[in-house]
Amino acid sequence: MSRYLLRRAPSALLVLFLASVLIFLVIRAIPGDAAAVLAGPDAPPEVVAAIRHDLGLDRSLVGQYLHWLGGLLTGELGRSYLIGGDIAELVGDGLGNTVVLTLAALVIAVLVALLLGPLWAATRSRWVDRALTAFHTAAVALPTFVTGVVLIIVFGVVFRVLPTGGVPPDGMFDRLDITAQYLVLPAVCLGLPVAGVLTGFLAETLRGELRQDYVTTVRAAGVRRRDIVLGHALRGALPVAVTTLGLQAGALLGGAVLVESIFAWPGLGLLVEQGITRRDYPLVQVLLMLSVAVFVLVQLFTDVVHAWLDPRIRLGATS
Repeated sequence: MSRYLLRRAPSALLVLFLASVLIFLVIRAIPGDAAAVLAGPDAPPEVVAAIRHDLGLDRSLVGQYLHWLGGLLTGELGRSYLIGGDIAELVGDGLGNTVVLTLAALVIAVLVALLLGPLWAATRSRWVDRALTAFHTAAVALPTFVTGVVLIIVFGVVFRVLPTGGVPPDGMFDRLDITAQYLVLPAVCLGLPVAGVLTGFLAETLRGELRQDYVTTVRAAGVRRRDIVLGHALRGALPVAVTTLGLQAGALLGGAVLVESIFAWPGLGLLVEQGITRRDYPLVQVLLMLSVAVFVLVQLFTDVVHAWLDPRIRLGATS
């Protein structure tokens, strides 16, 4: 496994390097003077010059990139001039809330897929098949902003059983029952599209496994269809399902931007929205790079888990 990880690490580092160059160039390509925008329209020239020097904009393009890259590697991310505060602290505060929301959404998606995927693959009922097809279509097709508004209206306005936004006033981990009330609506909104994709993909993969010769042998031995699906076919479908789950983790990260804005959840998504709206270039630059880094790490972890579940990948990597 360690050899496989070492073989995968260089490509991950290459993606991070290319992403850093692209993000750096895209931010620099935005029209206007970034220092003047951050200083404000009435700022005196000496303030604009000080901000330009602080951002390293008075250096060559290569020097600016190396200055920014060095800050990323050392944790010296600079200051947010428009939102206010140290960027590292802002990212640290938002990252914890986003991780909690993303993990909750991921758990919901996985549980729904593990419950409905095998049921969909094993069912012989036309009505169950139609109901699961409708769920899959609705979960995948409905945008998160539509789902979020519906959840807020139903559970926050009509029935008034759940809070419609924000985080627990006493902290995320002070009382878990209160945290769950604040977390359930945004987590369901964020995790529902991923649950639909995983359910459909897992069901289709299981149907493919059920057509394999070894399943025919097991069925001939008198094993029930439910036991075949859960005890044999699911094991063969898991490696590919794990890869799909890793790809969908990127959808969770992207969807968090909109979901956190809808539910006023103070995470990285809300921070990205504020940074873009206020044209806080240093903050947006760091957040974009962080998003790429998290996605690459998730993909690397997914590949390792896939290789652990499927020995053929490890053997192929080390042969």
